[in-house]
Amino acid sequence: MKIQFIGGARTVTGSQHLLTINGKKILLECGFFQGRRNETYEKNKNFKFDPKEIDALILSHAHIDHSGNIPHLVKDGFNGPIYATSATGDLCKIMLEDSAYLQQRDIEWLNKKKKKRIPEEPLYSIEDVEDAIQKFVAVEYNTGTEIFPGIVAYFQDAGHILGSAGILLEIEEERKKLRFGFSGDVGRHETPIIRDPDYLRDLDVLIMESTYGNRLHTHSDEVEEEVAKVVREMFDRKGKIIIPAFAVGRTQLLVYVLHKLFDQNRIPEIPIYVDSPLAVNATKVFKDHPECFDRETNRIFLESGDDPFGFGRLKYITTVDQSKELNDMKEPMIIISASGMAEGGRILHHLANNIGNPKNLILFVGYAAEQTLARKIMDGIEKVNILGEEYSVKAQIKTMDYFSGHADQKELIEYLRLNPTKKLKNIFLVHGEEDQALPLKVKILQKGYKNVDFPISEEKFVF
Repeated sequence: MKIQFIGGARTVTGSQHLLTINGKKILLECGFFQGRRNETYEKNKNFKFDPKEIDALILSHAHIDHSGNIPHLVKDGFNGPIYATSATGDLCKIMLEDSAYLQQRDIEWLNKKKKKRIPEEPLYSIEDVEDAIQKFVAVEYNTGTEIFPGIVAYFQDAGHILGSAGILLEIEEERKKLRFGFSGDVGRHETPIIRDPDYLRDLDVLIMESTYGNRLHTHSDEVEEEVAKVVREMFDRKGKIIIPAFAVGRTQLLVYVLHKLFDQNRIPEIPIYVDSPLAVNATKVFKDHPECFDRETNRIFLESGDDPFGFGRLKYITTVDQSKELNDMKEPMIIISASGMAEGGRILHHLANNIGNPKNLILFVGYAAEQTLARKIMDGIEKVNILGEEYSVKAQIKTMDYFSGHADQKELIEYLRLNPTKKLKNIFLVHGEEDQALPLKVKILQKGYKNVDFPISEEKFVF
């Protein structure tokens, strides 16, 4: 067995890990690199392998940093099956279509900026997305699926977003048996809506994410009151709360919590707008997969026939005209809009219109990679460029890590507890920047595990 780490190595975007087992090449994830448009376009355009040689793809979940380059892979010659849960497949359809649309807009921006004689083209089109979706093979949690002879895959609920999975491969190669694990993105315990993560166990080799390997999140029993307090304060100040949020996962979680607080009379009757066509479509997919929901969601909402993602003060925005109307409204309100890293989407217009007003609050509820607009604002930069114009950051800035769908350091260490140190011989940390992954590596070594690597892009390992 060989592993080559390509994307998601020492970074949190572009997840791609190439396995060679029994002569078959299996790609774990095919995500988009995200960040500066001109740099990421070139990275996403050029694969480090020949797509025609890939025999199968295994996808842990639908987030674009894990799935975003799949249509391009298919366009360039990949013709194998794509294994994922049913919910992941449904989310990928709408997310990849949205990505194709954004590709077109980004290319228009790049071509205008570079003024090339031969203009760049989008990496893929809606038609390419449709071709890719046809290759998805739906798998069920905790049910063995033979990928190839000697390779059986089990998908276990990762508790990260709807349909997310950690993946166990039971491998028999040259009369040797190996239990290989890929954590995907590990979720958190006691997070509303979806079930808690189901940890992989008794592994020989593990590839594990490390997004928050050096951070401890806020406890769940504190966050609801913190949200309620923020909403009450901004309502009294007559300000707006602008929330950049990923359309899939974070937006639904925010709506769920706000609904609960509203029903309990803990927040005033403030209008709440979800301004993201993708989030609207993703919420429909959530409603189609109640089998992924946890007991609390079923008990509080579904058993009473209540919709966890819809209530009186909430309005989903779909058209551009509706979105523009929000700019002229002066009363207190909450606007949730994509993208979470503020690198595209309608959130850019809401930031441009509100970031200069000290009455307003920009609330970040998820991770932001280096060089993204969200990260720059979170880091306290005083002036930012939005849609080609410079803006002074005068609004209040706040970050709530509870809403992150990623496990923190303590939870990642807990993820290992079902894997004896003598059996788990190799751990590879991916999907994390150095300041997060290296402290986690130290903690893991202190637990008695021997070989903990933080691979660089294109580094190879053989077993």
